Amino acid sequence: MNVEEILQENARRMALRPTDYDPESGRGCLGERKEVCLPGGGRALVPLTMTLDPEYRGARMKLAAWRRLRCRHDFEYWCVSCATIRDKRSGQDIRFRLNGPQRRVAGVLESDRLAGRPIRMILLKARQWGGSTLVQLYMAWIQACHRRNWHSLICAHVKDTASVIRGMYTKLLTEYPEELWTGEERPEFKPYERALNVRILTGRGCRVTIGSAEKQDAIRGSDYAMAHLSETAFWPETQKRSPADFIRGVAGSVPMEPYSLVVMESTANGVGNYFHSEWLRCRNGSGDKHAVFVPWYEIEIYRLDPPDAAALVASMDSYELGLWERGLCLDQIYWYRCKRKEYPSAHQMMAEFPTTDIEAFVNTGAGVFGTEAVERLREGCRPGKAWMVPLRGHSDAQTPAEMWEDVLEGERYVVAVDVGGRSFKADWSVIAVLKRASGEGRPEVVAQWRGHTDHDILADTAMSMAHYYGEALLVVESNTLESEAEAGNLFVLNRIARDYRNTYHRRSYDTDSGSETLRVGFHTNRATKALIVNTLISYVRDGSYIERDARAADELTTYERKSNGAYGAKRGYHDDILMTRAIGLQVMEDTRAAYSSASQRDMWESTEPW
Repeated sequence: MNVEEILQENARRMALRPTDYDPESGRGCLGERKEVCLPGGGRALVPLTMTLDPEYRGARMKLAAWRRLRCRHDFEYWCVSCATIRDKRSGQDIRFRLNGPQRRVAGVLESDRLAGRPIRMILLKARQWGGSTLVQLYMAWIQACHRRNWHSLICAHVKDTASVIRGMYTKLLTEYPEELWTGEERPEFKPYERALNVRILTGRGCRVTIGSAEKQDAIRGSDYAMAHLSETAFWPETQKRSPADFIRGVAGSVPMEPYSLVVMESTANGVGNYFHSEWLRCRNGSGDKHAVFVPWYEIEIYRLDPPDAAALVASMDSYELGLWERGLCLDQIYWYRCKRKEYPSAHQMMAEFPTTDIEAFVNTGAGVFGTEAVERLREGCRPGKAWMVPLRGHSDAQTPAEMWEDVLEGERYVVAVDVGGRSFKADWSVIAVLKRASGEGRPEVVAQWRGHTDHDILADTAMSMAHYYGEALLVVESNTLESEAEAGNLFVLNRIARDYRNTYHRRSYDTDSGSETLRVGFHTNRATKALIVNTLISYVRDGSYIERDARAADELTTYERKSNGAYGAKRGYHDDILMTRAIGLQVMEDTRAAYSSASQRDMWESTEPW
C-alpha cells in the first residue's frame, strides 16, 4: 500500500471504532439482549435472562424493583448505577463505566457464569486500564446481588496493594444507592471477630479477607468462595515458601461450583516464575483458567493524533509497519513512537507496553535464550505417542517413553543421556533421541525417556533405545557416574562401553603418563558447558533444530547466566531435557568428536546400520 492508500484505510478503521456504548440503554453491551419498555416510559436493551426471570413480570410494575432485578442480571448496568470509583485522571469520584478491555474481560467472566461453570481466569495485563478494578467490582457484584455468605479473598504481593483494592470496595459500599441494595442492613464493612484482615459485608453475610504473599499464614484455612490473586508475578519465592504451593492451597479451597471464582492477574515480570509457567499452561489449553491478555493498543488512552499523518506513514519502521498490519490506527502507532522515546531499549518498552504476550514476558535480566526464539521453537511441539521400550538384559521388562517419529531407514541418530538421581526429589534422568540432519533438513527430536531409576537400568534403557534407532551413537553425560562415591557407577560406564559398540568417547589427557587416552562419556565442566550452551543458543536463535517436547521450551525460558558467569537453571527449575539437546547437537556439530576410532567413523558414515 502507498501512503495515500494507508491514509484511506486508516480513515476506514477509525470509522469502525465502537462509539455507541451506553450501559443505561444497553447499547453496545455484553450478551444476548432484548429491547423492552421501561417502567414509566422509554425503551432499553436488557439481558435476555432478565426477561426470562420469574420476577420480571411483577417487577415491571415498580421502577425500583425493576432496577434491582436488572442489576442482578446486567453487570454493566449495575456498575454505572451502583459502583463509585475514583477516576485516576481527574481525581474525581465517578460512576464506573467499563472501558473496552474491561468489557472484553467481563465478557469472559460472564461466559462462565451464564454457563453455570466455575469462573476461572488468568489475566496478563498491560498497565493502566483498570484490570484489578474490574475483577474486584465483579466479585462485589456477585456478593451484593447474587450470593449470600459467599466469602472472598483479596491477596497481592504486598498488603498495601491488597488494602488499596479493598478500599475500592469500601468506597462502593459508602456510595451504594439505598433503593438498590438488597441486604437487610445498610451496606458497610464491619470488623469480623476482631480479625484485623477480615471484614464482613452487612446484610449479605459475606466476609472479605485481605492478605499478602509475604504473610501467607494469616490467610490460610478459610472457606473462600472467590479469590482475587493480584500481581502474582511479583510474589516472592523463598526456600520455605513458593507462590505455586500457596496458590494451589488457596485455589484448592475454592469449591468447583457456579459463581465460585479464581482470578489470577498480573503484569509480567520476566520468565521462569510461577505466573509465567501458569500462563503458558493455560494458554496452551492444559490449565483450568481462561488465559486473557490485554495488549496496550486496546486501551483507549494510548492514542495520539499525529501532526502529519502522511509523514508518519512514510517514516514507519519495520515494527511500526507490523503494528499497522496488525490492524492498528495511526494515532495508536504515533502514540507508541512517542512513548518509546522514554525507554533506553525496545525490550524495556515491550515489557511495559506489550503488543503480544511474548513481548510481555521478554526477559531483560539474566535469561540465556531469547523469548521470541523459544516461542517459535515451541510451535513445533506436540504430544508424542507412547512407546514401551524393551529393557536390554531384563526378560520381558519394558519402560514407557515418548516417540514422535519412528526409526527411518538410511537416517542416522544420536542418543544423548543426562544422568539424574534415583529418588523422586532428585534431578530427572533424560534420554533423548535426535535425528541427524540430512540434505536440507534440520536435526529433530524424535523420542525421549524421562524419569527416576537406578543408573544400571538407565544405561540398559539408553542402550535399548539406541539399538532401536539404527545403532545410534550413544552419548552419556558422565559427571554423575564419575563423581559419585559408589564404585558401581563407574562399572555402569564400563558396561556401556563393553556392551554397546557405538558409544561416544572423549579425548582425555593423562597428566601422569603425558599421553592422550579415550574415556567413555561426555564430561561437562566449565569449558565444555560454555561450549555446548553457546551451540544451543545459536540453534535456538536460528531455529536450526526441531523441538517436539514443550517441556524443553519451558526449560529454555528458565535457564540463566548466574552472577559468577556459570550457566544453570533458575532456582526451583530443571535443565535436564535442555542438556540432552545441548550435548546431542554439539556432538552432531563437531563430527570428529563423535568418533573414538577409525572403525567407529566408518560405521557412522556407512549407509547400512551397524
